[in-house]
Amino acid sequence: MNIINNSTNSLIQTGLSASMTRQNTIAQNIANVDTPNYKAKKTLFSHELDRASSHTNLQAHRTDERHSHFGGVTNSEAARVVQQNNTMYNHNGNNVDIDKEMAELAQNQIYYNALIDRMNGRFNSVRTVLGQGG
Repeated sequence: MNIINNSTNSLIQTGLSASMTRQNTIAQNIANVDTPNYKAKKTLFSHELDRASSHTNLQAHRTDERHSHFGGVTNSEAARVVQQNNTMYNHNGNNVDIDKEMAELAQNQIYYNALIDRMNGRFNSVRTVLGQGG
């Protein structure tokens, strides 16, 4: 058993990477809130988390065929940024909703901090097992 490079750490790392990509996209939208004809972008990455979690090889006992499967279909796409062209909030053709972007920024920060806390907890457990933690 590898205590550093394992499926749980890999899943957390994938989540952190996706959160960083989302942070960059939101920051770009906020920076261009007053740019004429700028179209907001959105990061789609849930398929990356699905792909990473499929490597955990979880097996579940299903008592009904309608129950969800663990693992499952993988998708090899990387996190992607898409442009949102279907809305216009400002008279200058810009569609950045600053309130929405700030809310997503806060939500992403909470998600990122939760993953960092979890990763720190895992490493502290390893340090304790090795007799170097407190």
